[in-house]
Amino acid sequence: MNISLINKTALVCGSTQGIGMATAIKLADMGANVILVARNEEKMKEVKQKLSTTNGQIHGYLVSDFTHPNALKEIITTFINAGNKINILINNTGGPKGGPIIDATTDEFINTFNQHLICNHILVQAIYPGMIESGYGRIINVISTSVKQPLPNLGVSNTIRGAVASWSKTLAGELGQYGITVNNVLPGATNTIRLQAIAEAKSAKTGESVSDIFEEMAGESPMKRIAEPEEVAAAIAFLASPEASYINGINVPVDGGRTKSL
Repeated sequence: MNISLINKTALVCGSTQGIGMATAIKLADMGANVILVARNEEKMKEVKQKLSTTNGQIHGYLVSDFTHPNALKEIITTFINAGNKINILINNTGGPKGGPIIDATTDEFINTFNQHLICNHILVQAIYPGMIESGYGRIINVISTSVKQPLPNLGVSNTIRGAVASWSKTLAGELGQYGITVNNVLPGATNTIRLQAIAEAKSAKTGESVSDIFEEMAGESPMKRIAEPEEVAAAIAFLASPEASYINGINVPVDGGRTKSL
């Protein structure tokens, strides 16, 4: 099986923790040059030190806060205009705070839409010509199983994740002719800071202990545990590899079988 990414360059968003960091490490292990993207420069420097250079890779990072899409556009445009090409784009951004959809403000929807869909779109528009030119393109969006089955108490997230999934499917239809694939990975409950925050918020509201909440989350999966970030990263890495050249426009749940729909 050819999963080598030697001489490929991957841009990984949200790469200072959780699934993003695990993905950056995995892609580097496969031989890719990795460009980290996050808002915390010091943390990116720390992650960069963890990336393999066994195959002579050169890694880097771009400092960007996805709450400012126009600034992101300027940063990625400058990077690409300097002659850099990206072969693999991992769109990955932390989700909004939880809560019932009926209580959400309009600003919450707008801000989350900008951070997830608009920023994803800005990156794709800047990067895809280089994918065409290099003859290799993989766009992988880390979303949520909520695109198949809305999750309770995550109203804004459910709404915007669904929009990103539809955007992605449309993009897959347009870019497939160039050999560029566009796919979504849908993590279930995963051992990340984001999940910890969700559990703590629920604990504060219900009085239930965080450990009991985690146990309930684990029990929702047929495998009776939550995922580790590295397990989600493995699915992303396969879709980024040459072996996934004819997999396009799909949603891949990585949730231990929790999602009830096919």
